[in-house]
Amino acid sequence: MIASLANGRTRIRNYSTGADCHSTLGCLRNLGVEIDVQGTEVTIQGRGLDGLRAPGRQLDAGNSGSTIRMLSGILAGQHFASRIGGDESLSRRPMQRIMRPLAEMGASIRAREEKYPPLEIEGAPLHSVHYALPVPSAQVKTCVLFAGLFAEGQTSVIEPVRTRDHTEIALREFGADLTIERQKIAITGRPKLTGRDLAVPSDLSSAAFFMVAALLVPGSRLAIHGVGLNPTRSALLDVLSGMGARIRIPNLESANGELVGDILVEHAPVRGGVVEGALTAALIDEIPVLAVLGAASEEGLTVRDAGELRIKETDRIRTIVENLRRMGIAAEELPDGFVVPGRQTFRAAHFESYGDHRIAMAFAVAALAADGESVIEDADAASVSFPEFWETLAGVSSAAA
Repeated sequence: MIASLANGRTRIRNYSTGADCHSTLGCLRNLGVEIDVQGTEVTIQGRGLDGLRAPGRQLDAGNSGSTIRMLSGILAGQHFASRIGGDESLSRRPMQRIMRPLAEMGASIRAREEKYPPLEIEGAPLHSVHYALPVPSAQVKTCVLFAGLFAEGQTSVIEPVRTRDHTEIALREFGADLTIERQKIAITGRPKLTGRDLAVPSDLSSAAFFMVAALLVPGSRLAIHGVGLNPTRSALLDVLSGMGARIRIPNLESANGELVGDILVEHAPVRGGVVEGALTAALIDEIPVLAVLGAASEEGLTVRDAGELRIKETDRIRTIVENLRRMGIAAEELPDGFVVPGRQTFRAAHFESYGDHRIAMAFAVAALAADGESVIEDADAASVSFPEFWETLAGVSSAAA
């Protein structure tokens, strides 16, 4: 998205093959951006801040909450009207969190039932705001910062707790004037962004499924190379290490402002623990697979302050608990989380992914520890973020065998 607003060409290596990221490319193409995809290398001819053009049809964000929320910040600052929606799942996800700050900045946004996609966005000259996020959200933060690119003066976002900062790093890499002071991020409007050659680190949230699999399956030793270890994303490593997991990072370097390294994991019993408060926000994408590990841990796992999970692709609190129970695992559903006692036995089961990629992948990992053959309905939901998941899992499992 930033590359499309930059001047000149940007080449991105190791671009995700996931459907969500390619939904973003589709939306940008419909806004007049020239994009060439060769495998996992993407070349984008930037059009500058004022170069996007009105789309000829509704923009399709597919299943991607990131795409619709972040791109809306850019659409709000355009000189044209646009409409953006997505699939059935995305159409059930509320959007008031981005609609409020964008309206404060001068944009006009209409939504189905005043909160659901599709969104109709009337672009307008925007004015800067100082916006305090009511709930931690990197997507909402990004939306406001992107809108701030088109506003005169300085736009700032104050976070209640720190969230992932890939947007801040990327904006600086492209030349934006951005400052960070504790939990306040400020951006100066109308910058001149310049295209770059960049490489995307491999995704820690995707690696998490294989790390937990290695911890569950006796005798496992697993190496995962070139993983993004941004400190706002690496709470997973701290939590697993604190539980007693055998994890090493033999190589660590910085590339394009992001920390990148290799991860080595060995099978080991883990203690379990409690995830709550700011830690929950830092681990929000990894919680489904951590729930699986919790059932095998010594002390179990309790998760609180995770109400955000109820408005993901599915109500993840409910679907986690339901699928655990299908395996004969005791689990208690809380309003904002769950409790999974430890030292439990995994029974083979028939799972439902409910079209949620992280639920499908988490319970594939659970199935590795089960006493027989398990079945996962709608398993291809994994393609939203990780189309190669099943092939990779089969390869790792074969190597372990």
